Amino acid sequence: MYFRQFTQSLAQLENLCKQLYETTDTTTRLQAEKALVEFTNSPDCLSKCQLLLERGSSSYSQLLAATCLTKLVSRTNNPLPLEQRIDIRNYVLNYLATRPKLATFVTQALIQLYARITKLGWFDCQKDDYVFRNAITDVTRFLQVQCIYLIQHIHVYKHTHTLTHTTHPLTKHRKIASSFRDSSLFDIFTLSCNLLKQASGKNLNLNDESQHGLLMQLLKLTHNCLNFDFIGTSTDESSDDLCTVQIPTSWRSAFLDSSTLQLFFDLYHSIPPSFSPLVLSCLVQIASVRRSLFNNAERAKFLSHLVDGVKRILENPQSLSDPNNYHEFCRLLARLKSNYQLGELVKVENYPEVIRLIANFTVTSLQHWEFAPNSVHYLLSLWQRLAASVPYVKATEPHMLETYTPEVTKAYITSRLESVHIILRDGLEDPLEDTGLVQQQLDQLSTIGRCEYEKTCALLVQLFDQSAQSYQELLQSASASPMDIAVQEGRLTWLVYIIGAVIGGRVSFASTDEQDAMDGELVCRVLQLMNLTDSRLAQAGNEKLELAMLSFFEQFRKIYIGDQVQKSSKLYRRLSEVLGLNDETMVLSVFIGKIITNLKYWGRCEPITSKTLQLLNDLSIGYPFLSYVRKLVKLSAVQFMLNNHTSEHFSFLGINNQSNLTDMRCRTTFYTALGRLLMVDLGEDEDQYEQFMLPLTAAFEAVAQMFSTNSFNEQEAKRTLVGLVRDLRGIAFAFNAKTSFMMLFEWIYPSYMPILQRAIELWYHDPACTTPVLKLMAELVHNRSQRLQFDVSSPNGILLFRETSKMITMYGNRILTLGEVPKDQVYALKLKGISICFSMLKAALSGSYVNFGVFRLYGDDALDNALQTFIKLLLSIPHSDLLDYPKLSQSYYSLLEVLTQDHMNFIASLEPRVIMYILSSISEGLTALDTMVCTGCCSCLDHIVTYLFKQLSRSTKKRTTPLNQESDRFLHIMQQHPEMIQQMLSTVLNIIIFEDCRNQWSMSRPLLGLILLNEKYFSDLRNSIVNSQPPEKQQAMHLCFENLMEGIERNLLTKNRDRFTQNLSAFRREVNDSMKNSTYGVNSNDMMS
Repeated sequence: MYFRQFTQSLAQLENLCKQLYETTDTTTRLQAEKALVEFTNSPDCLSKCQLLLERGSSSYSQLLAATCLTKLVSRTNNPLPLEQRIDIRNYVLNYLATRPKLATFVTQALIQLYARITKLGWFDCQKDDYVFRNAITDVTRFLQVQCIYLIQHIHVYKHTHTLTHTTHPLTKHRKIASSFRDSSLFDIFTLSCNLLKQASGKNLNLNDESQHGLLMQLLKLTHNCLNFDFIGTSTDESSDDLCTVQIPTSWRSAFLDSSTLQLFFDLYHSIPPSFSPLVLSCLVQIASVRRSLFNNAERAKFLSHLVDGVKRILENPQSLSDPNNYHEFCRLLARLKSNYQLGELVKVENYPEVIRLIANFTVTSLQHWEFAPNSVHYLLSLWQRLAASVPYVKATEPHMLETYTPEVTKAYITSRLESVHIILRDGLEDPLEDTGLVQQQLDQLSTIGRCEYEKTCALLVQLFDQSAQSYQELLQSASASPMDIAVQEGRLTWLVYIIGAVIGGRVSFASTDEQDAMDGELVCRVLQLMNLTDSRLAQAGNEKLELAMLSFFEQFRKIYIGDQVQKSSKLYRRLSEVLGLNDETMVLSVFIGKIITNLKYWGRCEPITSKTLQLLNDLSIGYPFLSYVRKLVKLSAVQFMLNNHTSEHFSFLGINNQSNLTDMRCRTTFYTALGRLLMVDLGEDEDQYEQFMLPLTAAFEAVAQMFSTNSFNEQEAKRTLVGLVRDLRGIAFAFNAKTSFMMLFEWIYPSYMPILQRAIELWYHDPACTTPVLKLMAELVHNRSQRLQFDVSSPNGILLFRETSKMITMYGNRILTLGEVPKDQVYALKLKGISICFSMLKAALSGSYVNFGVFRLYGDDALDNALQTFIKLLLSIPHSDLLDYPKLSQSYYSLLEVLTQDHMNFIASLEPRVIMYILSSISEGLTALDTMVCTGCCSCLDHIVTYLFKQLSRSTKKRTTPLNQESDRFLHIMQQHPEMIQQMLSTVLNIIIFEDCRNQWSMSRPLLGLILLNEKYFSDLRNSIVNSQPPEKQQAMHLCFENLMEGIERNLLTKNRDRFTQNLSAFRREVNDSMKNSTYGVNSNDMMS
């Protein structure tokens, strides 16, 4: 009977697996997924998984079984017993050995299962034996060394040391990885190298699938060993390609033996190109071995072998025609300079020949710009580092870079220019479209081009003059083809970008008058070209050329505008001679002229407009510290902008019905710059301020007029209002002095504040409207630079908070009526607005311009409404979302910090479920990866614990005044749920003892209060940690805890806290010393998790 039921159940499971993986019908797949989730959570899942593996007829059912088993062995609550995990481990290995023809994805899943069991059981003992550490022995015993089994054998090794993501603490992962590194990794690396030597010594038949797979898996295994995160710092594998491989000292012998390095170079030349990328990847890692592994003589010998191998590849470059090989070889070349000094390279015997070969290879690569363009970065990186080292090299041997660097520079420049015609002719993708890649390459070229700068400058002058002359002739010719004009514009675009880059590469301490004069030659030519192109903007313009001009101006501004450059510079002399620009003021007028021209003619082109406004913004920063800003304000063109900032003169300020509301973001940048420039001479001149605000006053009046009628054009109203509030936010951000900000405040309140409230009421569901309004309000209540300082007789602080409360309450109550929001839209439609409300409330509460005690005293419910709305909004957000969205988490925890510090009576008055929600969010935030969030949580916890401790102390004293109702209820809730505070004590202590605690001071502040509130629990916790240590280390650990509380009194006075913080620093050092070379300590993670 049971057998028949199981057979039916098995058939159903196999059918569900087939539906999940093969069906194209979404409904069927979702139903199958739901049913299989129920299966994975069922009590008899383990036994059914084994039967599925034994009797299942489809690969999908085998995959399901492997996946379910992996989940079972990974769970932290109710983990499987040790014996059961050993049985599963043995069963999996035996299963792999007896079924060599499993589907690849099933094999992969089973190997992942074996790796997970091995990793999570790494510290598990059975009769003093670490049962999961003998991976090599176990695998060899089960998978006898026949060819196909050996592939799986190696594949298992490859996955065993992978730090698979699980729910276990990160610290435990690191300790397992460290132990694996110290006990097993070198043995696996040695085995893989020996097997590679055996394979290279035999004539492998790579047409045989098993032998082909064997070699591929061997290479992957070796690469994984070399790519291991030896010291636990690689949080993001893509973050920095030019890193150092922190090989342990115990591996020295393998790298001092030249045969290891030679093995991979020999393999590269002897095996087919399809394997070569992996071989080169291994060489990249070997070339990156930390310098301190060798002494100077050993390093020189190692580098010599490495350079010889590179030379051999360059002399036989046939395999480099494969893009993958080429890419990895470029990475290898880059490592030559990232890990070794130029002074060491020049001493290598074959250096002159090698640098010649590398230069030729680089020049050829740059000339073939269409081949593997993403690899060029590594070649330019090599030459950038070489060129940057020239001033510091002390070796007597010639580095020869003065010969080869100009060749590389020339190859880059000429190849980019030659590519223009081909791209236009064949309709290829233009590299200039990828501004990020272009900027990266130009940053590298800026250093390369400054080496032998006179040659670079002469080449640029020659090429620029040729293209500029051809361009001018084409423009004057009636028969010129658009293609020819486009080609010259493309060439000039590249040249302007490159000129900007090499000017930006100027280093003040290494620059000479002659080089400044050369910069002057280049700047003159770009400005002359600008005059020509600007004169044609009424008829036609080239967007890419304009973006290149803006890039040039940005580099020119950084280097030659401001107090850091002498105005006697040869560059200014050259500008005076050629263009009549006699001083900095005249040069600034060129900048402003270009900005106004761009805003006039390119107002509908968002990339140009935003970059132009960013240039204006950068120029406006610095007053009163930079004298040139005052010169800037005196320019007639700047005065024109300050007096005529309307859509009539600047089209991007208009209301274009075709554009998206988000396209108006650049207006904030524009008005931030104008606000800064206005402030330079504004002082207390209210008439000048009123004059400046006239266009905004008119816009507000227009919106007010629309709102006053029953029917109005909603789109026009939205666009007018969104543009207006973006403008005002820019001005509010710029006005960081009391005098100017008070003018703005009195202008907007009370006249126009109701319009903002009305907009929130009408369009709460449209974030394109509400986000700018909420951000403006958040800026207005932000006491930046103490600008919100009202007179003692002024009620404006209270009135401003009332408006803030009204807006938060209105938005909060309405946004909660949206109902269910799709997960992919929840941030945009709901959480972003809530996050801004949290920031707004935090800014208002911490601004120190409102006495919040008066609200309750005079029966004003503004504060209570804002805080109650905060609670409603908070409870509508799942815990996971609080930490999943960085901006939301930062705004929430910073607000909570203010509330726990200044409004603890409000927190204490909340319902138990709300208090538990807040405490849970603090508990989760303590382990957040964002240090700001973690530090904020420590501060919140400290305020709560201090409040609790004070209230408890008062309750035990005989006082005539009893505790207020809120405090009494809060104490009762905490006594009802001691586990929450105890859990946080465990968490904080766990982080300090076992993890890389980056904010130890912040962690120390709540810890003393937590200990004093939970002395018995702390004592149990301490005993548990001490007992988890090896017997010989328990006394030392006990002493560490004794020293932690040495001299600590039962109070939370500042003096006592400071002493505890000092004790904690010593405690952490002593515990780390005690636990070194101890594998037991990690188990305390489980105890506290």
